[in-house]
Amino acid sequence: MRDGWIEDRFENCLKLKSGDGLTAKNMKAGQYPVYGGNGIAGYHDQFNLSGTYVIIGRVGALCGIARCIDSEIWLTDNAFKVSETNYEFDHHFLTYLLNYVNLRTYARQAAQPVISNSSLKNVTLSFPKSLPEQKQIVSILDRAFAAIDQAKANLERNIENAKELFQSKLNEIFSQQGEGWEEKRLGDLSKIMYGHTAKTDDNARVHYLRITDIQDGKVDWNSVPKIEISQVELPKYKLGCGDIVFARTGATTGKSFLIDDCPEAVFASYLIRVQCDKERLLPNFLYLFFQSGIYWEIVANGISGSAQGGFNASKLSEMIIHFPTSKKDQQSIVEELKSYLLRIEEIITKYQLKLSSLEELKKSILQQAFSGELTKLSASGLTGLEDEQDLGVAAEPEESYNEKSVTRN
Repeated sequence: MRDGWIEDRFENCLKLKSGDGLTAKNMKAGQYPVYGGNGIAGYHDQFNLSGTYVIIGRVGALCGIARCIDSEIWLTDNAFKVSETNYEFDHHFLTYLLNYVNLRTYARQAAQPVISNSSLKNVTLSFPKSLPEQKQIVSILDRAFAAIDQAKANLERNIENAKELFQSKLNEIFSQQGEGWEEKRLGDLSKIMYGHTAKTDDNARVHYLRITDIQDGKVDWNSVPKIEISQVELPKYKLGCGDIVFARTGATTGKSFLIDDCPEAVFASYLIRVQCDKERLLPNFLYLFFQSGIYWEIVANGISGSAQGGFNASKLSEMIIHFPTSKKDQQSIVEELKSYLLRIEEIITKYQLKLSSLEELKKSILQQAFSGELTKLSASGLTGLEDEQDLGVAAEPEESYNEKSVTRN
């Protein structure tokens, strides 16, 4: 601990007081933000707090997150304000400090996570007693995090640019028509059916693929439950290489998954399976079509009217597919798109690694700040932090992608 720094328990440093109850029913539309356990919950025509305060979510998934506010707000009883302090704190410094110690980890787990003065009383806080030093830390962190956030925003734009480029390529391919191409109903080119309904059985032998087992385009077959199914029904629902299954309800409606290799398995009733006539249409070609914007536009127009939405087998059957009559041409397109996608994924992975590095850098800077090292570096002239270059995280310019940039190398 550096000279001039204090280490003390939360209860000896500050006290928290909750706001006033306000139900959604009693909220009257107005200009004042209403802060609850998870941030802004709406707007009200009255306020119960004004001036500069540190507020903290008390209840809910985001409880423990501190915010510095300097405006008129309504603070509900699902949130706290810092009502008393036994040391002098800069409000912005205190916000950084409380978020650094991660109050959420001290929440009591009930129906919802909840923090209180008693649950936080033994949390250790370390901070400089000097208000100017606190303000210096805030100044350094503000500049550092502004630079990091700008760099992250640029990287995230580049990731979106890369994804959009692949979509553009897919749409270009699957909007082709003319000589060598034909159009057919998907139902004329494949067999489409709903899955099987059964109760899972840990002692059974056949895997039972459900919507929830497909995560990020992958299936961990070791975690897929099993069922008993008769030898009469098994061939009807058994999954094989080249089958394409779809979620037909819920948030992932219309999302497809290509079966490449799997153990003995059948598919559940909330999935739809498409089996191509492989003499006319390659499953890999069709699966790439199901990733295109053209397909998703059809899905958006074809969602049926339940609360969750839905996309049924008859709609899939009526969907018009454009494809080359030559399977050799289909395979050529598959190989071209796979190569293109590989390059896109390399680009995205590169930027995701940079995003992870920026998050680690943020943690490192906070560690320095609250161990007293950051101001020591600043005082020695090693940390000017006037712009992104001072951090070694220069904001990466938005990349301009084109056909050549993706297919190079």
